[in-house]
This record gives sequence, C-alpha cells and structure tokens, in this order.
Amino acid sequence: MSEKQLKTPVCIIGAGPAGWACSAFLSKAGISHCIIDKASFPRDKVCGDAISGKSVYVIRTASETWLEELLADSDSVLPSTGLRFIAPNGATMAIPFGRNAKGQSPGFTTSRLHFDQFLFNRLHAPFAKIVAPADLKSILRQDGSWQLQFQTSSDKYQLQAELLVAADGDKSQVRKLLGLQDTSAKTSAVGLRAYYSGIKGLGHQQIELHFLPELLPGYFWIFPLPNGKANVGAGMMSQEVRDKKINLRERMLKAIENNPALKDRFSEAKLDGKILGWGLPMGMKQRALSGEGYLLTGDAAQLIDPFSGEGIGNALYSGMRAAKAIEEALKEQNFSASFLKEHYDTPLYHRLWGELRTSIVLQYLCKFPWLFNFVVRKANKSPTLKTTITGMFTDLDLRKQLRQPGFYLKMLFNR
Repeated sequence: MSEKQLKTPVCIIGAGPAGWACSAFLSKAGISHCIIDKASFPRDKVCGDAISGKSVYVIRTASETWLEELLADSDSVLPSTGLRFIAPNGATMAIPFGRNAKGQSPGFTTSRLHFDQFLFNRLHAPFAKIVAPADLKSILRQDGSWQLQFQTSSDKYQLQAELLVAADGDKSQVRKLLGLQDTSAKTSAVGLRAYYSGIKGLGHQQIELHFLPELLPGYFWIFPLPNGKANVGAGMMSQEVRDKKINLRERMLKAIENNPALKDRFSEAKLDGKILGWGLPMGMKQRALSGEGYLLTGDAAQLIDPFSGEGIGNALYSGMRAAKAIEEALKEQNFSASFLKEHYDTPLYHRLWGELRTSIVLQYLCKFPWLFNFVVRKANKSPTLKTTITGMFTDLDLRKQLRQPGFYLKMLFNR
C-alpha cells in the first residue's frame, strides 16, 4: 500500500448535502480543497426525502442550471404542492404552497439515493479533490494546521490543511475525535423510514404530517414520491422513547394497521425493503459551531428542525455559510475561534435561530393533543386564520406569532 502526502487549504469530511454545499461555494470562489467520505457513491441515506424551499434556494444560488436539471427529472423528483396537517382527532388542514414565476413549487421530494448522487456528480475539479471511500484514522492540531491520516483500499494518506470542515452527519467522527460529541437525549430524536407502494390518496402531491394519538408527542408522515411510491415514517424525541420504553417501530406499524385515518389507505400497500432508523440531532439550543481552525455543518452541527425533523435545508445552508466564512478566513489568514464565530456562527444563527425557536415551541405543543385539534378546527372555520397559518410557512415574521400567547387568545375569539 503506497503512502501519499497532500496539502490543501481546506479539508471537508463528508460529501453529503452540507459537505457538497461547502465544496460547491468554495469552488465558485476558486478555493482548492479536499473532500473525504467514508462511503462509495451512490449510497443511501435514511431520511424523510423532503427537499425544502431553503434547499432549493441554496442549489439555485450555486447554479440555476443544476436546479433546472434536478427538477426536470420527473422519474426521480416530485414537486410538492402543499402540506397537510392531520390533527389527533383526524381533522385535516391543507396548506397549499405557492409557485414562483416559472410555475415551480417551492419544494419537492426525491430519494436521498438520487439526490445525494446528483449533488456528488457536481463536485468538480480543478478545485475539489475527492477521496472516497476513505477511512479517517486520526486528526491532530499541530503548529496552527490540521494533520489528518486516512486510507483507501489502495493508499494511505497524510494530509495537511489550514481549515477543517465537519460535514459527516449525526455520528460525526470529527466531533468525536475533537472531543465535541454531545449525546444528550434531550436534544435528539429518533426517526424511522420505510418505502411503500400502493398507498391510496397520494394524488394531491402534498406532504402529510399526522399527529396520531398513538405516536404523540411524535408524529407520523407520508411523503409522496414519483411512480406511486411514498416515504413513510415516524419520529419522536429520544428521551420520550427511552423514558417510556417505547418501541417506535411497533407503534408505527400498529398505527398503519389500526388507525382510522390510515388503515384503508394502506390496505393494499406493500412495504418495499426494510424499515430503517436513524438519529436526529435537533437544533434545540445554540451551540458553538466552530473553533480554532474548524467549522461544524449540517447534522454534525446539530441543526435539524425540532418540529418537522427536516435537516437537508439547514445542512445545505450551513455548508454555504461555511464556505463564505472560509473565504474570509483565508483572505485574512485568520483561523482563530473568535474570527470563525464572527463570520460563521453569528450570521448562521441570525438566519436560522428564529425558525428553530418557533419549531421548539411547536415540538413542545405536540404534548397537548387538544391544542392541535383546536387550531385545526378554528383554521378550517376561518379563511382569514387559515391564510395566516399558511403564510407562516413562508414568512418568518408571521411564524414568530406562534411563540406569543396572544396569538392563541386571538384564535379563541376568531370567527
């Protein structure tokens, strides 16, 4: 096995959405970098497969052409026309999504197998050197730079980099090697994902969030995919699962079999493959996202939305912001913790924390089924209130109302 020496300004660990976004914007800035991933692409990633408007924004910012290519693949990508909330009592509130000037929906669904491979294929030379699959062995901070050891099936590598980007997911090896691992169940959730075909009533192309009594304070989802398939799953806070000794898989399957809102729709459905689980590191509090010479992105930065469980948008956005901070750091030759915090943590939280705070409130409200029933009932009776709630999914200023007790008092007396 041969040994190779590499030297690069930036090393990115992980080639998923966060790592891809960081790489894409570094390449746009003409900054050389190396990307290391443990997997061989294409590879699956257990996920809900819903791609948000924030994800679309980042991809469009990277390349309008790439976005057009992605959306044009109707065999792999299905536009989302809206969102459906199903309250614990079975009442439904449909929230339609608007379209842009080109008639495009703000978001879509596609399997992570397809999505991540699409992105991976657009990591481009001459600025990005990709090493995958590779096994990361060690990380050492020495004399103001990073020394990494990793190996492939044929080569051993010694790599020196000025900046290190952790984009290696919820089980981040970088976090572990740097002594940053946070395994608190209070800020984590567990999710299950299954693929089904033959579910009835998917023609609306709306993603569905079911707040079923048997799964509260978690929820059940159905996300339509192309060709009559759907991503089906359930999520719940890890502490609830642990404290109440909940078998989430068992509860999910019982809900499919017995819940009045689901059993007929799944009566002819078939499970494709296995039901798989994964961890969801939630953005429940503000943490340090960088330090001396390093930046954390995506799931490694624990940025998943606490209410919806969606993490791709924040992963892409954090990767884009990391690239901007790296550009400034290299320009100033300043890799200090204070500089990276000013140029990465602060602007990232300025954009994301309002959303995350609102989602923390919504996640907490899942513990009160009567409140969800109340909101859906009032919204369905009042076009004005329904329009307001619909707007909350595109307007952050409107979403802030959900954190105000006065909003619920107004709703109580709304006609």
